[in-house]
Amino acid sequence: MTMIRMARSLFGLGSWRRALILAGAVALTLLFASAGLVSGQNVRTLGLDEAVRTALDRSRDVRSAHLGLEEANERVSEAWSNVYPSLDFNASYTRNLSPAVNFLPAAIFDPTAGPDDFIPVQFGADNQWTTTISLEQPLFSAGAFIGVGAAGRFQTLQEEVVRGLTQSVVTRVRSGYYGLLLAQEQARLTENSLERVRKTLKETTALNKAGLTSDYDVLRLEVEAANLEPNLRRAENAVRQARRDLAVELDLPPGEEVRVEGSLASINLQDPSDNTPANREILSFIGFRGVGMEVVDEAVGMATELRSDLRQLELTESLRKTEMRLEQVEYLPRVSLFGTYLISAQDNGSPSFFGRGDGQRAYSRNVGVQVTVPIFQGFRRDARIDQKRAVLRQAETQTRLATDQARSQVRTLLEQAEEALLRARGQSLAVRQASRGFAIARAQYSEGLGSQLEVTDAEVALRQSEFNYAQAVYDYLIARAQLDEATGRVPMVDVDTDGMGA
Repeated sequence: MTMIRMARSLFGLGSWRRALILAGAVALTLLFASAGLVSGQNVRTLGLDEAVRTALDRSRDVRSAHLGLEEANERVSEAWSNVYPSLDFNASYTRNLSPAVNFLPAAIFDPTAGPDDFIPVQFGADNQWTTTISLEQPLFSAGAFIGVGAAGRFQTLQEEVVRGLTQSVVTRVRSGYYGLLLAQEQARLTENSLERVRKTLKETTALNKAGLTSDYDVLRLEVEAANLEPNLRRAENAVRQARRDLAVELDLPPGEEVRVEGSLASINLQDPSDNTPANREILSFIGFRGVGMEVVDEAVGMATELRSDLRQLELTESLRKTEMRLEQVEYLPRVSLFGTYLISAQDNGSPSFFGRGDGQRAYSRNVGVQVTVPIFQGFRRDARIDQKRAVLRQAETQTRLATDQARSQVRTLLEQAEEALLRARGQSLAVRQASRGFAIARAQYSEGLGSQLEVTDAEVALRQSEFNYAQAVYDYLIARAQLDEATGRVPMVDVDTDGMGA
């Protein structure tokens, strides 16, 4: 509507002025639209380092893990409460609407009374007050001290859970970032291939009109262009999906589109310094620096020591041992010191707080030591100890299995990273050769020395070699990201990233 009103306001100007102003307005509109200002969509461009930091700041998984850690901290405080003294204050008031009456033998007061004679005696008054202050201090309670240790181990486990989830978030963001770069590369290569085919089609059509090429050559190029167009649309959809997935991982607000810096096609793995700043940042975002099978022992040792899921299993195993000991110490006695201070009072008639004098008020003080020795509880403790022992053995089995799997995974990831690096080096040469081959085939075809089929084959070979190189770089980066998590050396979590990138 804005453009229509602008056109109407310009209706009275000269035709050439109207055309000039309208052309400028259209150009500005297209420029704003490309920047996301017309549609109201906010475009956010991120490097890898900034993307990871954004995810760590916004991640709901990390926030949930920190809440679990807060719970563990409070469990430690709760466990210590069983060691500290406990102090209680109790106060009560009772209004006896009908004071209790007991019957005593009348012979107590009158020796001549018969055996069946009784005298009713009232106990208590209309109003009764009682106040008690009690103190108890455990002197020996093995369960309390072991419970403190169990709570501390649970706290350490939750700290490791936070670390593991943070590592997982970083790895997922890296994978999403690399996946978006690969999707963009696929769309770019498909678009370039379509442009090359359209250019060749235009030239072939001109030659066909001059009688220098056959109708079949034109038809073949038209078919190839028609086949590439849906592929381009599919690649563009993949880019949009990858952007949405990364935006969800970063927890960006709705309507905010994410764009990433860097290009897989231009990354030079052989010489990291020969890269753009964005590509250098991507290559330097690595935790475990070793490459090749010569560092397999170092990687396996690091994984055994630092890998988060293995440390969580080891901490869980230690926690299960503590829980079993907690059941075993139930056979031991418990010793505690106690003291009580009691004030009681009573009176009749209208309530008078704690009586009207010393004759209606009494005090009681006592201290002592209590020893509790558990003797028999129907084999409940034996059954609970056996349960905890079975759970402990299960945890030990899971730890050994996970350790073997971690060793195997580290070896596999090192092999994949090395293979992808070698493949990228080979594909780099293939791209240069395929580019040169396409230029030669196209030049020969323009001069009438080659066939259109040779041009098509050369174009397909160039497109495939370019994508194969991008795929090799992607596979290398993914393997390195997974290797960092597998060895417990994730950037921004276990490795300082100061100085990374440009």
